[in-house]
Amino acid sequence: MSAHHALLQSGLPQRVLGRTGLSVSEVGLGASALGNLYRPMSDADAQETLAAAFAEGMNYVDCAPYYGFGLCEQRVGEGLKGRTGMVLSSKVGRLLEPAPEVTDDSERCGFRSAMPFTPVFDYSYDGVMKSWEASLQRLGVARIDMLYVHDIGRATHGYRHPERLQQLIHGGGLRALAHLRAEGQIDAVGIGVNEIQVCLELLEETDLDVILLAGRYTLLEQKALDALFPECARRGTSIVIGGPYNSGILATGTRSDVVPRFNYEVAATDVVFRVRRLERVCREFNVPLPAAALQFPLAHPQVASVIPGLGGREQVEQTMTFYRTHIPAEFWQELRSQNLIHEAAPLPVAKP
Repeated sequence: MSAHHALLQSGLPQRVLGRTGLSVSEVGLGASALGNLYRPMSDADAQETLAAAFAEGMNYVDCAPYYGFGLCEQRVGEGLKGRTGMVLSSKVGRLLEPAPEVTDDSERCGFRSAMPFTPVFDYSYDGVMKSWEASLQRLGVARIDMLYVHDIGRATHGYRHPERLQQLIHGGGLRALAHLRAEGQIDAVGIGVNEIQVCLELLEETDLDVILLAGRYTLLEQKALDALFPECARRGTSIVIGGPYNSGILATGTRSDVVPRFNYEVAATDVVFRVRRLERVCREFNVPLPAAALQFPLAHPQVASVIPGLGGREQVEQTMTFYRTHIPAEFWQELRSQNLIHEAAPLPVAKP
């Protein structure tokens, strides 16, 4: 059984983000690569990436102080100059402190950036306000639409998680974000994380407009359907999906020369086995695995946008090809019949 994957005409629909009134393109630009994630990128290539994304109709860009220690925000700000109708998010939770010992772009925290700063966690009221103000300066903008609390949770902080969470809740970090939203300085407050449990914890503590969930609602895993997505639906909290390829394995597959990576590490045997089962169905229906991975999360009504990390014009063009690929309904039904998709997961509607 096979199907041709035809392409749609250009154009990118937008979805309203919760109660904010913001409208974001179904595919947005995750800008970590513009901070020289894993490999150096020239300023010219960074601007070409942004221009290509905007030309395709992407109106949503997500960046963070952490990405390249300020480099990503500088580049994104340059690319946004003179543009209207854009939605911009950045993050709080890390302050950049001077690091005079940095003299080249040797890898630090995965980034090949020569920016002479080092990230320090700070989820307090003052830390959030300082982070927001510094981001405005680096971006060269008067306003950021959305602020996410970056990497709160056990996956990042381990045994220090309770301490960091208390700093955010009782140390005033959440209060600072609520203040910025109430004053109209930002439109949306959210968290940007790679784990589910801390999302549920914080939904009990504050009114989140949006959750940027990286890698936890993908073609490979859908545990977010059990508790998180129903709670978000009840509260009117939108979801933005980061890491739709689970750090690479759903983009490269298991049979390329590239070592398959999952959750930022070499993929474990059980993960590789599951992806190989997905690949078999993809071959049967002549569907590219990355196309299925990109389209799958968008079928859920709680999801406002999917933001793969894009580092180059070619990646932008390839992403749009995957987005427009026709995938027959029978493909998704076959995945479900093989228990490769959660029974509660909404299935995409085939693009014409």
